[in-house]
Amino acid sequence: MGRAAAASGQSDPFAVDEEAALAELERTWADGGYHAFSAGGGLWYAVSSAGEVLTGDTPDALDRAIRAHWAAWQ
Repeated sequence: MGRAAAASGQSDPFAVDEEAALAELERTWADGGYHAFSAGGGLWYAVSSAGEVLTGDTPDALDRAIRAHWAAWQ
């Protein structure tokens, strides 16, 4: 976000509400055996019931990784 935007009180239109995104991922996938949702260092994480760590560089990328993992086990 540039100085002008920060000075005017505008928020970054591309910023992710991390707390809300993590809550939504947990709500969507917890019953499927995924847990320990977190974000840090530019990556988003989830752990499968088998202990595998899945990652994505955005919440959507993590969701796609979980979907692919889940589909492989079906």
